[in-house]
Amino acid sequence: MKMAEQTYPTIKDLISLPTISSPNISDDGKNTAFVKRTADWNDNAYKNHIWIFENNNGDPRELIEGTSPLWSPDSRNLAYLRWVDGGNQIFAESVDGESRVQVTDGKEGVSAFKWDPAGKGFYYVAPSNESQDIKKRREIYGDFHYAGKEYRNQCLYYKDFSGNSVARPLTDGSDFHIHEFDISMDGKKAVLMTAPSPDMREFFNRDLYVLDIEADGLEKLNVDRLLGGGVCFSPDGSKLCYAASIREKEYYRTRIQDSTLEIFDLHTGHRTQPLTDIDSTVVPLRWTTKGILIKWQDKTNVCIGLLSEDGTVEMVSRDGFILDASMTGDGRHLSFIKAMANETFEVYVAGKRITDENSFFGGKIKSNREIISWQSTDGLEIEGVLTTPAAFDAKGKYPLLVLIHGGPAWASFPIHSGCFNDKYPVETFIEEGFIVLEPNYRGSSGYGNEFLKANYRHLGLGDCDDIISGVDALVDKGIADKERVGVMGWSQGGFISAFCSICSDRFKAASVGGGITNWRHHYANTDIPWFIRMHLGSNPWNDSEIYLKTSPMTYIKSACTPTLIQHGEVDARVPITNSYELYRGLKDMGVETEFVVFKGMAYSSEQPGVNMAVMEQNLGWFLERVLGE
Repeated sequence: MKMAEQTYPTIKDLISLPTISSPNISDDGKNTAFVKRTADWNDNAYKNHIWIFENNNGDPRELIEGTSPLWSPDSRNLAYLRWVDGGNQIFAESVDGESRVQVTDGKEGVSAFKWDPAGKGFYYVAPSNESQDIKKRREIYGDFHYAGKEYRNQCLYYKDFSGNSVARPLTDGSDFHIHEFDISMDGKKAVLMTAPSPDMREFFNRDLYVLDIEADGLEKLNVDRLLGGGVCFSPDGSKLCYAASIREKEYYRTRIQDSTLEIFDLHTGHRTQPLTDIDSTVVPLRWTTKGILIKWQDKTNVCIGLLSEDGTVEMVSRDGFILDASMTGDGRHLSFIKAMANETFEVYVAGKRITDENSFFGGKIKSNREIISWQSTDGLEIEGVLTTPAAFDAKGKYPLLVLIHGGPAWASFPIHSGCFNDKYPVETFIEEGFIVLEPNYRGSSGYGNEFLKANYRHLGLGDCDDIISGVDALVDKGIADKERVGVMGWSQGGFISAFCSICSDRFKAASVGGGITNWRHHYANTDIPWFIRMHLGSNPWNDSEIYLKTSPMTYIKSACTPTLIQHGEVDARVPITNSYELYRGLKDMGVETEFVVFKGMAYSSEQPGVNMAVMEQNLGWFLERVLGE
């Protein structure tokens, strides 16, 4: 019988590749829960299901549809969020499966929750009882009809485990929105990371509050840093740890943010930053009795370790990409999700792999991804991920596609995962004969704070040099055909793709996805204008020159590259006006262009069918414009 010919994963395969997340290990170390996300093609939706691994009971088993699994302090019950009638609600059930309780039933659902340390109930974050915008105006003007924007701040509530009691509001009516929270081990205090509203424009106004749960007292802490994520209590409740900017927040109104970990002593108010030389990606995951479990990026590895207050770090995992990790309070038990080079993510418990997600590639050909480096035009060393076919011929001359990651404070990694790339079918490109370069251009994360800040007031210009010098390096090695090169990217990657394709004649085709094209107009429309001030050093009204210098549209008269433009209709981060301007400019210059608007889509789609359409459009575009097919 003739064996079926092996092929690379199809576009549908790539979108169907399951992604795993949210590991949580029980305090007795006996059970681990995690979430697996899969594409449901019949419903054209992604579904999340909770899986459980019982250390003494074989393989993981699927439990129920849901997210955010958390074991109870006594390890006997598992709580999770499940979608019910338009919102996520907290459910809890026993390990033996004999009981299941729906704990909350609020109309607008729950965004985050934690167990009461005594195991008797839950602290959770949900919308306040009244629109804050209307509430403030009622306080001033009395009752009236207001047609402006409404929003509901997220507030902290408590509800016991029985599911029959009434939720007790702990911060409802407070003039802030809760982004994150933690509960002290004795259950007496809560720490809240807040902002005046959910609006991302309030980034510079984040604060920390400590709530005395028993006395109902609220204290604002004296923290003058830009706050990141991961706020957590020390085991004795006397200190906090969180990600924060290295300098005072005001400094970063016109500077790119660099971050570290900060420890706040609640008794003395003293703040320390124990890590002096670590990447800005560092974030605390949990403060255990053995130290603070931290995660950070080191070039194309994402590591975890245990931090002592004196600044020493005991490495736990150095190689590969740690997506997330969970450690018990005593520091004795650990589970994490990790991908090694040329693999997808797996769940590990006590250092042992307990899933087999890489079997997804069984019977299929898989590309090879490796890290390469080159020097940019100013001598700066740049790394990138080069993807080549399984039967790569180093003496061959391949058509080349350059895939540019977003961010810019993000990176490309030598792993296989649909959760990082749902728009460009790398494996299909490889099967069609391309090789793919994903540059970690200046401003990418994981390469230290100086590299992170290297594109300050140089956006697009330095990035474009980094990309083209990478293309030149592959051409000089004889493995890339300089006459057949394409460039693509989404968001910040779309911006750089537009810059490269307009300011250079090196590319036969470009794909600009959700990209910035005019910083001045973008500043007025995006939900994060502070991001632009950080990178360009001012606003467009005070320094119009830098906004012109770094905008692709400034150079539109030199455009010559056939360009596919893709954009989500309701993208608030990069409003679609950017793409309308690029399309009109290219049309007026007589440059071949196509513009596709995805109705109802923001940055990404939650519909596998839409993501498949995005990928297929990109595949067809480069096959025709670069390979002439």
